[in-house]
Amino acid sequence: MTGLLARPAALLRGALLAAAAFVLPALPAAAQQKFESAGLTVTATPSVSNDYLFRGISQTRNNWAVQGTLDVQHDTGFYIGGFVSNAKFLAEPWNDTRQELDALAGYRFTLADINFDIGYIGYFYPGQEKAPGTQLNEYHEVAIKANYTIDIVKLLLAYNYSPNFFGRSGAGNYIEGGADVTLPYGLTASGRLGYQWIQNNPRFGTPDYLWYSVGLSREIYGGVTGTLAWYGTNISKSECAPLPERATGGQRICEGRVLFTLSKTF
Repeated sequence: MTGLLARPAALLRGALLAAAAFVLPALPAAAQQKFESAGLTVTATPSVSNDYLFRGISQTRNNWAVQGTLDVQHDTGFYIGGFVSNAKFLAEPWNDTRQELDALAGYRFTLADINFDIGYIGYFYPGQEKAPGTQLNEYHEVAIKANYTIDIVKLLLAYNYSPNFFGRSGAGNYIEGGADVTLPYGLTASGRLGYQWIQNNPRFGTPDYLWYSVGLSREIYGGVTGTLAWYGTNISKSECAPLPERATGGQRICEGRVLFTLSKTF
């Protein structure tokens, strides 16, 4: 029991160290700092979660995730950034992925009180070796996001397109909508609903699918935010695996689950 309790604490320390590795060389004073002369705002967000869920599907085979996000934005609205996380997909020899590194770039602007974000996302998996009969996981997306706030409600909408989606599975189209609602006692309620279309479903490992989440978040102490949410998909266990693993009954990475996250933005 002691080892189980110690593991989340060790992961949180690891997240903080990962964020420090991201930003300390460039930010000797603080992880978020406005450089007035350059017109830059730098933001770092380390986090630790009991899973890494991407569009409702576990990227760590239902294990803990330590992550860090870096965002550098100019006053003009142009930005670059990065995201890093541990990852684990199919068991060897089918896939040996152990980490994910995303590259982010784009332009944010406001038009008629609607905030827009048009950008690029590159998903990379350093160290992956292509096993016989498999595909490299890395892929690229272009995305457009918009949000609009009405009193205590923030509405969100996003569309992503990849010419060759995860695992070389052909064109991928994705749409997501959601809302964040500010509640009393410092609470924020959130809900998301997304749908993913994939051209080559057998290679990706699932049919086209829907996912959803509902959750609550609140600052706990010293700027650390805790989020508790339920995630689910409409993918059955038998549908959740690429061939040949599907023949053994599929995987549990598409099943509904509770996600708990601790994060802090600097």
